[in-house]
Amino acid sequence: MARANTTPPKDISDDDIRAIAEGRVDDPFDMFGPRHRGRAGVLVTFDAYAQSISAITPSGEVVLQPKGQGVFCGDLGRRKKYHLRASDGVNTWEYDDPYRFGPVLGDMDLYLIGEGTHRRLWDALGAHPVTHEGVAGVHFAVWAPNARGVSVVGGFNGWDGRRAPMRHRSNGVWEIFLPGLQPGEAYKYQIRPRDGAPFLKADPVARATECPPATASLVPAATTRDWADADWMGRRAEGNLHAEPVSIYEVNLASWRHRDGRALSYREAAEELVDYAHHMGFTHIEFMPLAEYPFGGSWGYQPTGLYAPTARHGSPDDFRALVDAAHAKDLGVLMDWVPAHFPNDAHGIAHFDGTPLYEHADPREGFHPDWNTHIYNFGRTEVRNFLTANAIYWLREFHLDGLRVDAVASMLYRDYSREDGAWIPNRDGGRENYEAIDFLREMNTLAYGEGPAGVTVVAEESTAWPGVTAPAHHGGLGFGFKWNMGWMNDTLSFMEKDPIHRRHHHNQMTFGLVYAFSENYVLPISHDEVVHGKGSMLQKMPGDHGSKLANLRAYYGFMWGHPGKKLLFMGCEFGQGHEWNHDTELDWAALGHPGHAGLQTLVRDLNTFYRGQPALYQRDADSTAFTWIDRDAYEESVLSWVRWGEAGTKPVVVICNFTPVERHWPLGLPLGGRWREALNTDAERYGGSNRGNLGWVIADGPPQSGQDQSATVLVPPLSTLFLIPEEDQ
Repeated sequence: MARANTTPPKDISDDDIRAIAEGRVDDPFDMFGPRHRGRAGVLVTFDAYAQSISAITPSGEVVLQPKGQGVFCGDLGRRKKYHLRASDGVNTWEYDDPYRFGPVLGDMDLYLIGEGTHRRLWDALGAHPVTHEGVAGVHFAVWAPNARGVSVVGGFNGWDGRRAPMRHRSNGVWEIFLPGLQPGEAYKYQIRPRDGAPFLKADPVARATECPPATASLVPAATTRDWADADWMGRRAEGNLHAEPVSIYEVNLASWRHRDGRALSYREAAEELVDYAHHMGFTHIEFMPLAEYPFGGSWGYQPTGLYAPTARHGSPDDFRALVDAAHAKDLGVLMDWVPAHFPNDAHGIAHFDGTPLYEHADPREGFHPDWNTHIYNFGRTEVRNFLTANAIYWLREFHLDGLRVDAVASMLYRDYSREDGAWIPNRDGGRENYEAIDFLREMNTLAYGEGPAGVTVVAEESTAWPGVTAPAHHGGLGFGFKWNMGWMNDTLSFMEKDPIHRRHHHNQMTFGLVYAFSENYVLPISHDEVVHGKGSMLQKMPGDHGSKLANLRAYYGFMWGHPGKKLLFMGCEFGQGHEWNHDTELDWAALGHPGHAGLQTLVRDLNTFYRGQPALYQRDADSTAFTWIDRDAYEESVLSWVRWGEAGTKPVVVICNFTPVERHWPLGLPLGGRWREALNTDAERYGGSNRGNLGWVIADGPPQSGQDQSATVLVPPLSTLFLIPEEDQ
């Protein structure tokens, strides 16, 4: 039988009721639950939709007194176990009271969050399906140190911030356990700032999100991926990427290929994209950013959900399946990572708790003029922790083989892209951003130390900053590789010129060797080179259509023969005729033209040849592994050199002709005897004229260009040849 409260607790004041109804409760675990104002047994609850609420206990039902405005209270006496039954007069529903549960986070989690050293931040913050005190539900935790109050809102409570205000813990953390909640629920945090009206924010550490343009976070499902890549991970751990072939296929998953007018899902890409990249001989796929981002036109470079793979292509486990499929085909997976800046979307982390929390307050430090974005406050320990843990998260939770860090140069310099007076010098009056430098060193140290063995981190760094790939403990930034932007700019500038003028710009093709061994370089032909009016790679080349293709074939040969790892953006491998458009798929129809199909075959053969010749990759950063043969033949626009591998491997000789004139060239060679023409970019199978040396040359001529032997080599117009000694000599 129900026991009604005829004398409700007198300490539920009108002010309390107003505060509850107006969402102004400062200490919800003091106000709600069976502990109101410290009086054990006094139960206060709120439900704006209920006409009646009872507490169902093992010894019976306790009817709570309505106090108006959705507030109910009663005295449970010594009863500690109960659940609530509510009715609106038509429907009845039962639920556990979140305010009868204790906290979930332990003191160590809170200490590490406050110290900024929580290596598994995603395990502490965010939404987590758990069983707590014997009841299944979801634990929410968020860092918002300057908020006056934080509530979890979603469809489960009518998006009403009065229903689930959170417990305030130490070091700015708010948490609550909501019993009965299931994975897949959409949620946000309602932030009640110190001043002004409450507002909604997505979870900064959400591990799943709604599909844009929707902006809510999702309670993630438990990870069900049974990884099948143990063999790959083991081989990766034992390897040394600096001494291995690396040929990266850069992909924007939203526009690589469409199916039924939409982008591929992660699981579809696990078949189509992985099979294609494997067939083409690449060693790695590099995805442009896949952390959730609201605006498709940003290509992922303005993320709002750093811990959530974009829902555009499926679930987090779907993305894991894509990585697993790539590893099964011996393909590594890299992803672009964006710690330099973040957008000002209302649901994101900008002014997250009503203050500039993740960003600097002063726009001279905290606002990026190029991209209309905010800059992280790298001097704040919790912000650094948010980012360093995120790097570890992607490497550990998704088995990524590496991260490519975007816009590093913008982080290193306080005056990057700023006018005089629009930036704040460092403590020594200089332009170097000490806090960002420390962050990058810490991030790289942790990525290599906390991530699975064999990972790599690549810097997109466009200046001459020293020691980008030097170890952090030796004063470097600690990256594994750096994009060679200078090489890319110089060589493309040369290739864009009419061949008749190239002799005046010969040094653009040779200057890269002055510094080629100062860092561990990747040679990038990336998405940035085929957008914003720059034209496609094919459009950059001079001449008619056939000449454009020949120029591009010669250039790719030059690139694959040059020291440095390789990166090629999707569509460049078959000479897409127009700029990349992120709204449409690649122009696969171009492969109906034999010249484009031939170029695609060339890239596949270059990858295959490259992977089979240790001299082309083993000693990329060793200046003694490269010897010029013809460096100064600027009048003829001819270049030739030798690549050397470890002892016992064959050298490879590369010769390039960047004019439309056939050359019978006296080529110095380091060894006498028969040299096989292993690859000729002018071959008929690549769409060329099929001129060459009938497969081989004999080095029996006099010394030439500092080499002991020589041979006269027919070098077709606009072509690159690779020669290897046919047998050990």
